[in-house]
Amino acid sequence: MNRKLYALLAVLILASMVLSACGSAATPTAAMPATQAPAPTQPPAPTAAAASGSYPMKLAAPDCSYGGALKSIEAPDANTFVITTCNPDPAILAQAAFATFEILPKALLDSTGGDSAKIGSAPVGTGPYILQEWVKGDHMTLVANPNWWGGTVANKTLIFKWSAESAQRLLELQSGNADGIELVGTDDIPTVQKDSSLAYYPMTPANTLYFGMNNTKPPFDKEAVRQAFAMAIDKQRIVKNFFPAGSTVADQFLYTGLEPGYSQGMAGVAYDPVKAKQMLTAAGFDFNQTIPFSFRTNARGYAPAPEQIATDVQAQLAQIGVKVKLDVQQSGTLIGNSGLGKLTFFLLGWGEDYPDATDWFDYHFGATSKIFGTTYPDIVAAIQQGATTGDPVVRQKAYDTVNQLLLQHVPMVPVAHGGSGDAFSAKVKNVLISLYNQNFPQMQTDSGQIVWLQSGEPISLWCGDETDGETINACMTIFEPLLKFKYGTTLTEPALATSYDVNSDATQYTFHLRQNVKWSDGTSFTAADVFATYSAMWNYKDPNHKGNTGVFEYFGGWLGLLNAPPPATPTPAPAATATP
Repeated sequence: MNRKLYALLAVLILASMVLSACGSAATPTAAMPATQAPAPTQPPAPTAAAASGSYPMKLAAPDCSYGGALKSIEAPDANTFVITTCNPDPAILAQAAFATFEILPKALLDSTGGDSAKIGSAPVGTGPYILQEWVKGDHMTLVANPNWWGGTVANKTLIFKWSAESAQRLLELQSGNADGIELVGTDDIPTVQKDSSLAYYPMTPANTLYFGMNNTKPPFDKEAVRQAFAMAIDKQRIVKNFFPAGSTVADQFLYTGLEPGYSQGMAGVAYDPVKAKQMLTAAGFDFNQTIPFSFRTNARGYAPAPEQIATDVQAQLAQIGVKVKLDVQQSGTLIGNSGLGKLTFFLLGWGEDYPDATDWFDYHFGATSKIFGTTYPDIVAAIQQGATTGDPVVRQKAYDTVNQLLLQHVPMVPVAHGGSGDAFSAKVKNVLISLYNQNFPQMQTDSGQIVWLQSGEPISLWCGDETDGETINACMTIFEPLLKFKYGTTLTEPALATSYDVNSDATQYTFHLRQNVKWSDGTSFTAADVFATYSAMWNYKDPNHKGNTGVFEYFGGWLGLLNAPPPATPTPAPAATATP
C-alpha cells in the first residue's frame, strides 16, 4: 500500500470509532504525510478575537511556528464548532471525547474568570448529574439533572466518598456503607472473588508505573546517573511483591499491544546493581547526599501499594549506597508539583485516556512538558513526527526512535503494568466499567442511590486543568465533551456533537452540535460555550485561562498552548560516561 492509502485507513479507523448511530459523518479521502513545524520563536498573538456573543467567532495562531498542534478554532454559527490543526492529527477525535475537553458554559467561565475553585463551588453542566453539596474532606453528593438531554438516570443520587486505604474501602463495601469501590487491594482480590455478595470487575492493565527523574535537579542532571538508577531497580521484585496477578514488568513506557507506539523486540534496561554503582562512582556521584523520593499514598491501577513500593525502592537503592528520604505529598500537591517541574525523584504513573500513543508520549515528553525538567529536543522531534501523520508505518518508525531515546536519556524508569479491578455489591445491577469511565447513570439499585468510594478526593471540578482520576470521575458526571467514550468500551459516540465532518487532508474537523440542549441552570447550550471552553484552555492570554495550577497539562501536552511564555533555553545534558 502507498503512504496515502495508509493514512486514509488510519483516519477511517478513527471515524468508525465515532458516531456509529449517526450515519452522517463524512470521512476524508486522504491524510497527507506532514512536515515538521519549525521550532517556536516567540509567543504569537491571535489573528482574531471573538466578539462577545456574536458569530462568527475565531481564534487563530498567525502560523504554526508557535509549536502547538492547533491552527485555529471557530464557531461560525450557534450550532457549529470547527477545529483546524497544523497537520493531520490521528488522535484529535479521541481527544475530543476525553474529560479534559468537557464543555463549560461561557457565562460560568466569564463569571468565575476560569477559577477552578469558584467553578467547583457551583458548577453548571449538561451532564446527567448536578452537584448538590461538596463537604470537603468527607463526601460529594450529586443528584439527577432534570435538564439532561440524555433522559432519566437509573439512580437519582450519586455520592462520592474517598479513602486512601484499600482495606478500608473493602470494609465499607462489605458493611453496606458503599455500593462500589475503586481499586481493590492486591491481597483483597481473592476475598472479593470468593464472596457471593460482591462482584469483581477486572481492568485491562493499560497503565504504567514509573519512577521519574528531573534533569534540572542534581544529581539527575547527569545522564549517567539516571542510567545507573534505572539499572539499580529490581522491577521483577516490585511486581512480584506488590502487584496482583495479571501485572507485568514494564520494559518500555507503553504497554505491549499499543501500536503504533510499542516497539516489538526492544529490550529494556537489565537489572545490574553492581554496574549501577560503578557508573555512579565514575560519574562522581556524592554518596553522602540524601535524595527525596516523592509519592502519594493514593492507590492507582499502576500503583496498588504506593508506600510499600516507595519503601522497597528506598531499600533497593540503599544496597548500592544511595540514600533516599521518602517524601509523602497530598495527591493534589504532588500532581501540581509534577506539572510545574518541581519534583526531583518521584513515583507516578499513567493510566490510558484514549487508545493512541499520543496520549502517552505527547503529555509526558512533548514540547510543553515540565514533568522531567527540560525537555529533550530529539525526543520532542520524534514525537511530533509520530503525531502528525496517519501513516502507521511512519508513526511506528518515529515511536521506535522515541523508545530508543527514552532508554538513552532515562527521564523515567518504567516499572510495571498493573492489573487491577473495582468491586460492587452484587445487588448493583447493570454495571459497566472500562478504562475510561463508569456508567453511574445506568447502574441500578433498589434505593435509587449509588455510593462510590474512591481512593482520593477530587481536586476541583474543572478537569481542563486537572489530571487525577478522582477529579475526572466526578467531572464526567456533571459535564460532557463533544464526543464521549461508550460505556464499557474504548469506542467513541455522540455527546454534545451529533456528527462531524473531516476535510480531505484531515486537518479540519467540523462538529455539528446537538440542538435544544439546556445547561443545568436552564440556559441554552450553544457553540459560544464550546468556543469559550477551548479558548480558555488553549490561549494563555485568555482572561479565563486560570484553572487550578494554570498549567493545563493535558491540553498543552497534546495540542500546545497559544501565547504561552517562551520556555527556558534547553541546555544539553552532560555526556554519559557509560551506557546501559
